[in-house]
Amino acid sequence: MSHQHSHGHSHDHSKDVKNIKVAFFLNLSFTLVELIGGFFTNSVAILSDAIHDLGDSLSLGLAWYFQKLAKKGKNRDYSYGYKRFSLIGAVINSIVLVVGSIFILSEAIPRIVSPEATHAEGMFLLAIFGVIVNGAAVLRLRKGHSINERVVSLHLLEDVLGWVAILVGSAVMYFFDLPIIDPILSILIACFVLFNVFRNIRQTLRIMLQGIPDDIDIEHLNEKLLQLDNIEDIHDLHIWSMDGEYNVLTLHVTLKKPIAMHEQAELKAVIRNLLHEEHIQHATIEFESTGETCQCQC
Repeated sequence: MSHQHSHGHSHDHSKDVKNIKVAFFLNLSFTLVELIGGFFTNSVAILSDAIHDLGDSLSLGLAWYFQKLAKKGKNRDYSYGYKRFSLIGAVINSIVLVVGSIFILSEAIPRIVSPEATHAEGMFLLAIFGVIVNGAAVLRLRKGHSINERVVSLHLLEDVLGWVAILVGSAVMYFFDLPIIDPILSILIACFVLFNVFRNIRQTLRIMLQGIPDDIDIEHLNEKLLQLDNIEDIHDLHIWSMDGEYNVLTLHVTLKKPIAMHEQAELKAVIRNLLHEEHIQHATIEFESTGETCQCQC
């Protein structure tokens, strides 16, 4: 049996943590400005986005904590280490956004029926500020490696798009008496956020349930392995991901004929190189002889 630990796809986790930390303080500071600005401009779109940003601040704080925790190595309680803990942050982030979006909809829908006047000039200035601050946070996280960091980056990108919409909407309301634009923008932002949140929840749950990673074709991998010399059969093949980027594999390899230990080592090296090319960082390989009964019942 062979245990393969490849680090070809490793990256600087400390940079990931620092990026999330910077994004957290940017988002939290701007949320306070947004709450005050939304109150004085009487804009439900801005107040709704402030609630959204408050949730994002909580999400970023959690992401910061779990990303740091995920760096811890293995111990007697967690033999794979704490990589999967970053998924907890992604789940909580998604739940917070769902709750925030429902609140936004409950506030915005009544204003469709009874629109209220807003301070368009104030909305316009806040929108410019919002695009700059959230855009800066997105730039910090745009090359995130972990699913936790990518989820947070998506949240902030949604904020930028929301502020662009508010920017355009406030400009229209400045020249035309159309206060209904404000709640319409709120509803559109909330629906866009919910669509992406449910997509992220689906991806996160797939990882937690040990589904095959989306970028790995198990049939293709099986065919490539069977093309190697002296391999008669591949079975008990399982592939899953720890956190969306660190993939794990176990398999049994039936050999056509017995080979010496040094030849087994050479074959293992070939298999490891093939798996490395398929983005699998950790592999457990067991060799079997023809006619040997496999005890695994999976």
